Amino acid sequence: MGPALSCGNAFILKPSERDPSVPLMLAELMKEAGLPDGILQVVNGDKEAVDAILDNGTVQAIGFVGSTPIAQYIYGRGCTNGKRVQCFGGAKNHMIIMPDADMDQAADALVGAGYGAAGERCMAISVAVPVGDKTADALIERLIPRIEKLKVGPYTAGNDVDYGPVVTAAAKANILRLVETGVQQGAKLVVDGRDFKLQGYENGYFVGPHLFDNVTRDMDIYKKEIFGPVLSTVRAKTYEEAIGYAMDHEYGNGTAIFTRDGDTARDFAARINIGMVGINVPIPVPLAYHTFGGWKKSGFGDLNQHGPDAFRFYTRTKTVTSRWPSGLKEGGEFHFKAMD
Repeated sequence: MGPALSCGNAFILKPSERDPSVPLMLAELMKEAGLPDGILQVVNGDKEAVDAILDNGTVQAIGFVGSTPIAQYIYGRGCTNGKRVQCFGGAKNHMIIMPDADMDQAADALVGAGYGAAGERCMAISVAVPVGDKTADALIERLIPRIEKLKVGPYTAGNDVDYGPVVTAAAKANILRLVETGVQQGAKLVVDGRDFKLQGYENGYFVGPHLFDNVTRDMDIYKKEIFGPVLSTVRAKTYEEAIGYAMDHEYGNGTAIFTRDGDTARDFAARINIGMVGINVPIPVPLAYHTFGGWKKSGFGDLNQHGPDAFRFYTRTKTVTSRWPSGLKEGGEFHFKAMD
């Protein structure tokens, strides 16, 4: 919204029908600040509203953030209609932990990055990849007590809560279904949050924290974006195997490595085929004047969000070539023309 308006565009904000409150509040604040009517519009609805935007001839550019199947649909239909489109889809963000890493720092980072916001963010770390069994054992040993101490509750409880509910009953059911699938497919459930109940909120959408160990590539909990408080641990024998997990996955949103070795960090940053990379930073979200966006099935379109790419996306280049006759008019007066 910010870059689009800054570039002189009118903007339609179509929030998710699951959580429209904040976008409406933002629009109210913008109007209170003096934004003229019609410059920012909030349109609620589901697929019917989306298709109306995609097919409207006045709309010139479309941005989207959501699941990969919907991102592909919007990108395809929008491009077919001749629009400029940028769509950002799902993620499965890996964090590689080298044997020389500070294990306490890595464990703290994983807890915050994996369970913050109930895991419902596209930059959440959902896969930990320790290199070597000794590293994995040390990491799991530190993760278990930290995860078991997490406090789940309503956000109205303030600082006494580490994370709150997930967005809908359907989201909760999908998370728990994938957890059950992980158990059935042979992953070791080290921290089991399936029976979590919050007193006074038994019908709420609260999900306890889960930690898996011995997860493999063929398991659904590894392949799919769970979008919940579930962390999977994939043990790698070597650095090359570890980097292969992130390189080969269909998603390429964000990744991180924890190490004390500069050569390893530089090699990782140079070789990895993922859009946002953290070195000892668990959630590598860049500052707003840099671009934000993933690769592979995490992003569709040539330009990313924020930074220079945002202003390229919400503007168009116009090239004007001109030539003016030179010379003096009678009476010695020199004439020229300038363009805005």
